Amino acid sequence: MIDDQDIIIVDEPELTATERLYLPQIIDGMRTTLRHMFKKTITLQYPEQKREQRIENYRGVHRLNRDEEGRVACVACFMCQTACPAHCIHIVGTESPWDDREKYPLQFDIDELRCIYCGMCEEACPVDAIELTPEYDLVGRTRDEMILDKEKLLEVFDRTVALKPRKNPKISGYAGTGDRDGCQSAGGGQ
Repeated sequence: MIDDQDIIIVDEPELTATERLYLPQIIDGMRTTLRHMFKKTITLQYPEQKREQRIENYRGVHRLNRDEEGRVACVACFMCQTACPAHCIHIVGTESPWDDREKYPLQFDIDELRCIYCGMCEEACPVDAIELTPEYDLVGRTRDEMILDKEKLLEVFDRTVALKPRKNPKISGYAGTGDRDGCQSAGGGQ
């Protein structure tokens, strides 16, 4: 049962004669229409003309970064796959043939149709191996074409490295990522 003190009574407002004819609302709507009619429009003829993007925070097509030696930078830690809320990343890791890391991805697939472009994979990656690029015009005729494998993701890196260079963060324990001795954990190091 609702208490009487919780009940709010709203009286219907009394409308004047002009308000009953809706003239003020019609005039207000016409004023808005006229204001938009004479406003300068900005129309681009896509795809010949493209809008300028803010590269720093735009999240478009994924890329898999290369390290300084041209190898895939991923260490197959599965952090991006775990952090992905859409579950669109699939990684198969194997033992690395290089001495500077334990594992690398044998298979790395991203389903771009399933992805929500949230950037969680980029934030979770400890070695800056996966990034979202400023590219937004990804086209595919079938679902299989929209699943980017490791080779396609590395091709995106090759195309976009000049637009958005790799950050290369300083991560402890990984060669080629900055100062290894300066990044000790709070628990006393290794």
